[in-house]
Amino acid sequence: MYKVVEMYGDNEPWWFFEGWESDVIGSIFFETLEEAVTYYNQRWKKMHSAFHDVNSKKNFLAAFWTDGEVRWCEECNEYLQQYHGLALLENNQAISEDLGLPDFQKMTSHGKAKGCSLKNCI
Repeated sequence: MYKVVEMYGDNEPWWFFEGWESDVIGSIFFETLEEAVTYYNQRWKKMHSAFHDVNSKKNFLAAFWTDGEVRWCEECNEYLQQYHGLALLENNQAISEDLGLPDFQKMTSHGKAKGCSLKNCI
């Protein structure tokens, strides 16, 4: 079983930190990888046109963001970038990079702080 999930939160979708599921804001299930890839491709293009920055992996994991879209973290005393994540998963796990497509590998921003500096915030 495949699913495409959209997330919103402090971390890019490839981290899969404990509790990552709480960032999921929507998901759609598919019987075949081909159907899931088609839908992922549609969502990826729409999100890419809506957000200034993207970091995406060829194995169908992508984070989109706009600078300044942040939330204050009391525990770490800093602002955290908020990410709009998109992921194609098989049985709640990332797809193997062997099955990925290079067309989805893209990065528009380098050297950006990626989340809370305190372990308990992640």
